[in-house]
Amino acid sequence: MRTIQTSDIIRNIKEMCMAVNTELSPDVREAVVSAKQREESEIGRQILGQLEENMEIARTEQIPICQDTGMTVVFMKIGQDVHIEGDFLEDAVNEGIRQGYKEGYLRKSVVGDPLLRENTRDNTPGVLHCEIVPGEELEITVAPKGFGSENMSRIFMLKPADGAEGVKKAILDTVEAAGPNACPPMVIGVGIGGTFEKCALLAKKALTRELGSHSPLPHIREMEEEMLQKVNGLGIGPGGLGGRTTAIGLNIETYPTHIAGLPVAVNICCHVNRHIRRKL
Repeated sequence: MRTIQTSDIIRNIKEMCMAVNTELSPDVREAVVSAKQREESEIGRQILGQLEENMEIARTEQIPICQDTGMTVVFMKIGQDVHIEGDFLEDAVNEGIRQGYKEGYLRKSVVGDPLLRENTRDNTPGVLHCEIVPGEELEITVAPKGFGSENMSRIFMLKPADGAEGVKKAILDTVEAAGPNACPPMVIGVGIGGTFEKCALLAKKALTRELGSHSPLPHIREMEEEMLQKVNGLGIGPGGLGGRTTAIGLNIETYPTHIAGLPVAVNICCHVNRHIRRKL
């Protein structure tokens, strides 16, 4: 049995919140740079160049990549041989978010009641997803999610008979409806299977997977490659002003489901696909 103090969790989440809002992961940066080299549209190349410049300014000046510093989503994989000591875990997560957003001068975007709309003034609470796994490590993934793209995401409760073609149509319909509103180029996370809520969680987790990686399932890998090509064939392009770079990545995660259903979620993110991972 290994003991981890919540003070360590607070400190790491604070640091991660600040780091992830100022510097994108290498795979995302590389995807934007590579897209600029491939883009056929002149204005598309200009926009991608501006995004590249913005990333560099954010990194060197340690200022947010985007003014929407997101609602903080935290994934935790907790080893079953880990004992967490100190504060209540969820309180510790929120304290880390609170400190990170205060010390990092990050925009506070969370309202305490979805209808009354009063700002909590510290970007808490975050959204915490916990998973118990073998071992004695604690893995933390912090993924702030901006809502320009979040608002363009959708869930479909398809019939089993809709099959793979129905899933593909759901992805394309979502991206086409989003158009420029999701601040393309996008990263697209897709969840297939499970239940209503499980497919949405799969789609969110898919956004944290390294761009350029693929599902180990051959038919899903094939779908990832096909759908990225089809999405980029829509012509929406960088900034929604046309071109071949509507998306820089499309990741699909799957899970078993019921004989009567085919749940599909499409979670869209702009190119500021923020995620950072640490193990304690």
